[in-house]
Amino acid sequence: MGRTERIRRRDIVYQPLPSQRRFHACGARFKGFSGPVGSGKSAALCHEAVRLTYQNPGRMGLLGAPTYPMLRDATQAALFEILNANRLPYEFHKAENVLVMKDTGSKVVFRPVDDFERLRGTNLAWFGLDELTYTAEQAWMRLEARLRDAGAQRLCGFGVWTPRGFDWVYERFIREPRPGYEAVLARPYENTYLLKQVPDFYDRLKTSYDTRFYAQEALGEYLSLSGNRVYEGFERTVHMKNLERNPTATLLWALDFNVDPMCSVVAQMERGTVLVLDEIVLRRATTREACEEFVRRFGKHAGGLRVYGDASGNNQQTTGSSDFEIVRDFFRGRGIAVEYRIPRKNPDVRQRVNAMAGKLRNADGDVALWVDARCKELVQDFEQVTYKEHTTVIDKERDRRRTHLSDALGYLVWQECQPVAAIGEKAQRLF
Repeated sequence: MGRTERIRRRDIVYQPLPSQRRFHACGARFKGFSGPVGSGKSAALCHEAVRLTYQNPGRMGLLGAPTYPMLRDATQAALFEILNANRLPYEFHKAENVLVMKDTGSKVVFRPVDDFERLRGTNLAWFGLDELTYTAEQAWMRLEARLRDAGAQRLCGFGVWTPRGFDWVYERFIREPRPGYEAVLARPYENTYLLKQVPDFYDRLKTSYDTRFYAQEALGEYLSLSGNRVYEGFERTVHMKNLERNPTATLLWALDFNVDPMCSVVAQMERGTVLVLDEIVLRRATTREACEEFVRRFGKHAGGLRVYGDASGNNQQTTGSSDFEIVRDFFRGRGIAVEYRIPRKNPDVRQRVNAMAGKLRNADGDVALWVDARCKELVQDFEQVTYKEHTTVIDKERDRRRTHLSDALGYLVWQECQPVAAIGEKAQRLF
């Protein structure tokens, strides 16, 4: 008797929530788990994957995520945590990014699905996708076509997601499910384990998110995305006022290294409120010229300087120096105390936009971002930047002048005012 027949069952520590239990019990060929943050989607995904490795001994499955960083940092981390916590024996072949379950000989292939044409090939017994609403429909279709292992005991394709408008996932799983499709919708406040650990979890999200994003992310509602302004919480009569610079407070300078125009914003923080004092917009300017203009306007400020920006500003230019190296060289020896807060990699666009939306007006109606009247281009960004039709992709093509100032400010706000982490999502355990 081989090892694939010797062990078909193991008991693991898992107390599924009602929606998770319904998801695991669902016998549909293609099934989904839709829910707000904190509803246990990642746990459901990984426990279902582990179960299918035992139901399909010796067969191959695929676990995927929209991008490689998401796959590595969230999906794989959550799976390994479950395996290690329950002492399930496995081998991980890092070079191939393949896991082998020792009990059954089953294989789990880890793959990012952003390049969906590379998903053609070997037959699968099962596949599971994390953050499905951030995955192209073509990727799902390629995997659906690979679900054809004749030796599988249980063929199954599944995904988990937070609602993202009336997209292809909504059409396929929710509005009018296709034959063989079924979805479980988790509800907010269902996760009693989370609320026991963090009783004010939803209240904290409400202060960080704007009303619309709170409804989507915290309540799990499906909302129309057609033609929406990205920063719909902005109102001139509410957010614009004449601001005075505090001579002793740190200046916050955030840059977007666009060639034409070169854009940046200057702000200060006051008890959690963002005060946007000025903008610098230069046509056909270099990074050094942007530094010179900043010093011309603010060079005598005694309160110190903190610099923010796009992580791509660390990339080397044709001159041999990166944009941020040019900034550092410029300020070196000028007697200005400069601190740099540059991320190693940019935040997800959704995180950056929603951090700023929550400052414009959170779900409780509080405003924590003010803009001086001299910031004309930034105001136009707030009023005119939109999503592409039926997506949450920011439209940067409709008007080339737009998005630069709001992007720059977004890097600053994200660094200083990040929303509370979604406990129970990604690589964190629920139980």
